[in-house]
Amino acid sequence: MAQDPEKFDTAMDTWQEWQEAPWGRLRYTLAEVNLMRHLGDGPGNAPLRILDLAGGDGGDAMRLAARGHHVTVVDLAPGMLAAAEARAAERGLSERVTCVRADVHALPADITAGGFDVVLCHNLLQYVDDVPGTLGTALAPLKEGGLFSVMAINRHSAPLNVAVRQLDPAAALDALDSDRLRTEMFDSELTLHTAEEIIPVLENLGCRDVRHYGIRSFCDYLTDDARKYDPTYYADLERLELATTARAPYTHTARLFQLTSRKRTAA
Repeated sequence: MAQDPEKFDTAMDTWQEWQEAPWGRLRYTLAEVNLMRHLGDGPGNAPLRILDLAGGDGGDAMRLAARGHHVTVVDLAPGMLAAAEARAAERGLSERVTCVRADVHALPADITAGGFDVVLCHNLLQYVDDVPGTLGTALAPLKEGGLFSVMAINRHSAPLNVAVRQLDPAAALDALDSDRLRTEMFDSELTLHTAEEIIPVLENLGCRDVRHYGIRSFCDYLTDDARKYDPTYYADLERLELATTARAPYTHTARLFQLTSRKRTAA
């Protein structure tokens, strides 16, 4: 399903407000913590080359660049990339953040042959038709043994979200057998997946050591959104989310799933 980049640029203000909201902050905090489980964060660790595919305005990239890593953000929306460059400049990170306008499915040769240590494929799968093809393309720039991170909306969460937030059990029943979701922010219809579906795809593409994390296991089912802005309440919620991001069964009903894996080394 081809997406119009202008849809994403048009929603820039709303998207940036979302990132600063409690649920947006949790999304980026949890993703960063889960990545650090595998990358480490000691003073002796050398800077890594990280590729952030469909990285938008650099929400993940800024955090990783602030840790000393070099991040290349690829996106097709020019407004998003301009915002990423502005954020990097504001934080004094311009030397560590490179923005490239390109289609993820037609990456420039210098990126596909780049030998990156880490590749992020966050919140892209719900916008594409060919999941195995997209993941295969995303893995191509990754070094053997490099870390791959995939994030997407969890289809298991959709019925729960409808039932709890809309108080509509009939719609929740319909959502049990649907893989479609409409996002008003970006005016797009999404295809939802589950971690259980994506894990074997990764393994068939040569990934090993797959780890499953949940992003926002509780936040989206707490209906008092206003209370989440209270610093004390938010701190308690963040601790709860951090305690359950890798803990079953909460990983299976979290709003998003994150999968990390290593690219298999050739025999």
